Amino acid sequence: MKRLNFTFDDSTIELLEELSDNYFSGNKSQTVREALESLKVNIGNKGWVIKGYTPRQLEEEIQCYTCGEDHHAGEILFTPVFEKGSGVRAINALPKKPWVECDKCVDSED
Repeated sequence: MKRLNFTFDDSTIELLEELSDNYFSGNKSQTVREALESLKVNIGNKGWVIKGYTPRQLEEEIQCYTCGEDHHAGEILFTPVFEKGSGVRAINALPKKPWVECDKCVDSED
């Protein structure tokens, strides 16, 4: 174990004390450790990535988000399931309009 010295401003000290009292029986070391672990898990998550797809039966005519091909009511297309992540294809915000993909586009995605 190594001892480190930190200088915190008053509001950070209050926050540390509040969190350690409420969640870690006053153990400030454990509080800092948990905060760092949480940061490690979430750092670099700059956008939304597609985790998978769920099938959806169309109720109206709509175009495939990727290829633009028209599809009609009753057809089965796929709606993406998003999760926070990072990568070249990450998007900053979830789409505001319906996003469906045809089977050809879903199969061609990496």
